[in-house]
Amino acid sequence: MAEIIGPTSSFYVSQRLRLHYVDWGNEQAPLLVLVHGGRDHARNWDWVARALRPDWHVVAPDLRGHGDSAWALGGMYAVADFVLDIDNLIEALGPRPVVLIGHSLGGAIALMYTGIHPERVQRLVAIEGLGPPPAMIERLRGRPPWERMQSWLKQMRELAARQPRRYPTIEAAAARMREENSFLSEAQARHLTLHGVTRNEDGTFSWKFDNYVRSFAPYRFDVDDMRALWERIECPTLLVRGGDSWAGDPVKDGRIAPFQKARSVTIPGAGHWVHHDQLEAFLAAVREFLSD
Repeated sequence: MAEIIGPTSSFYVSQRLRLHYVDWGNEQAPLLVLVHGGRDHARNWDWVARALRPDWHVVAPDLRGHGDSAWALGGMYAVADFVLDIDNLIEALGPRPVVLIGHSLGGAIALMYTGIHPERVQRLVAIEGLGPPPAMIERLRGRPPWERMQSWLKQMRELAARQPRRYPTIEAAAARMREENSFLSEAQARHLTLHGVTRNEDGTFSWKFDNYVRSFAPYRFDVDDMRALWERIECPTLLVRGGDSWAGDPVKDGRIAPFQKARSVTIPGAGHWVHHDQLEAFLAAVREFLSD
C-alpha cells in the first residue's frame, strides 16, 4: 500500500442530515470503523488510525452534531439516532463484516449496533462505553418522572440561551481542552483543537459541536434493554477502561456478565480517554485482541 499522508474527507446522508467521515484508505483490507465520544470528533482517532491503517480499511465518522457533520434540527441527540447514522454509514460503504472500536458514547453506539446486527460485526472494542456504573443508575432511577421532565425542560431552556464560547486563539482553546483532560500533551491538545474548532468571522474560535449534544434524555436508562442487546453480541468483545477513570470496573460490578465472549482490560495511568492517555498500551491491547 502506498504511503498515505492523511485521510480523505467524504459525506453521506442519514435522516436527511449531511454527515461527514474520514477514510484512511486501504480499501481492499477489512473494514474497521472508529466511533468517537460526545463533544469529540473523527480526527481524535488520528493516532490510532495511522497505526492500524496498514492492515485495515479505517473509517472514522463525525457523529451528527459533531465535527463537520450537520446539526440535528431541534437539537435531539438520542443514542438510537446515532445508531441509525452508523448503520447508514456501513450501508454506504458497502455492507460487509466490520470491526468496531468506540469510545464512551461511541462505545455505547457500537455495542447497541452490534446487539442489533450481531452477524455483521467480527470484533468489537468498547472504551468505557457501558454507560453509567450501576450505583449511578440506581440514583437516577430513583427520581420520579415529573422531576426528570422538569430537569429536562430547564436544561433545554438553558441550552437555547447558551452561546458558543469564543476563544481568542487556538492556544487558548487547547488550554481549555487540557483542563478537561490533564493527561493530554500540548501537542495532542493542539492537534485535537485544530480539528475541533471553527474560526468565527471576528477571528475568534469556537468548538464545532452543537451545544445540544450536552442534553440528557428525561427517560430512564433502560438496563434491561441494554443487557438484552449485550446478550445478543456474538463476536469477541474487548471492554477497555482507564485505571484512573471514573468509570466502574465491568468485572467487579457485573456488567460483563451478559456478554458471550467478552474480556475486560484496565490500562494503568489512563483516564477516560484511554486511547489518548496511554496510546501505546492501548494499541498493544487492541492489536493482540484483533489478531487473537
